[in-house]
Amino acid sequence: MDGNGRWAKRRHLPRVAGHRAGVTAVRSTVETAARIGVHALTLYAFSEENWKKRPKSEVDFLMRLLSRYLKAEVPRLNENNVRLEYIGRQYELPEDVQERMAWARESTSHNSGTILTLALNYSARSELVDAFRSMVNAASVNGGFEHLRIDEDTVANHLYTRDLPDPDLVVRTSGEMRLSNFLLWQLAYAEIYVTPTLWPDFRGVHLLEGIAEYQKRERRYGGLNHGDSSHGDLNHANLNRGDSHPHSGPPKVSK
Repeated sequence: MDGNGRWAKRRHLPRVAGHRAGVTAVRSTVETAARIGVHALTLYAFSEENWKKRPKSEVDFLMRLLSRYLKAEVPRLNENNVRLEYIGRQYELPEDVQERMAWARESTSHNSGTILTLALNYSARSELVDAFRSMVNAASVNGGFEHLRIDEDTVANHLYTRDLPDPDLVVRTSGEMRLSNFLLWQLAYAEIYVTPTLWPDFRGVHLLEGIAEYQKRERRYGGLNHGDSSHGDLNHANLNRGDSHPHSGPPKVSK
């Protein structure tokens, strides 16, 4: 979800105008993902670095925009059978925003279609730190550190995303060529698709273009191509937005 600031600058508008325009991109992308049966869609909406490095006025605007988005979009999410979840250090967000987030999650909890996960106050490095802390705490109340077992499954089970499959596809908007501290553990075997489109101009058709490119690729997971490698099944997609900081079925997508 990168490019809000540049979108606004090209139009001689304040940065907040780019954030506001980005809401339309979210709506179009989520509705398209739900319509084609993407199991999980993760949007990198607000990074921990944004919280610390952006002007307070911009951060305050983003928090108000998030609250308004949740209030306005819950009926549309329910119409599209989309369930809302979050990852990130939610407890650091303003209390009224946390309350609105909890309300929106509960209001969509009965839905069985696409899982829309908003990464808010999120940092992949912080997620790993929190996972290791969680493993240590679990061992300390379960017989002591001699019972601490660390392997890939254990780490994965203590991540924010433990109830989600690893992403199949990462979509980077605005031509960015980096991961921006996003899902560093989970993206080990994800395919990356980069589009020059700025996030406020991104629509469902652009998501379909990314998925079409993904479906041309062979996924060997470190092995050799013997004609049985995975092609095109997308379950989880991630849309990675750097300036604020997608198994079976259609892909998992992240942005």
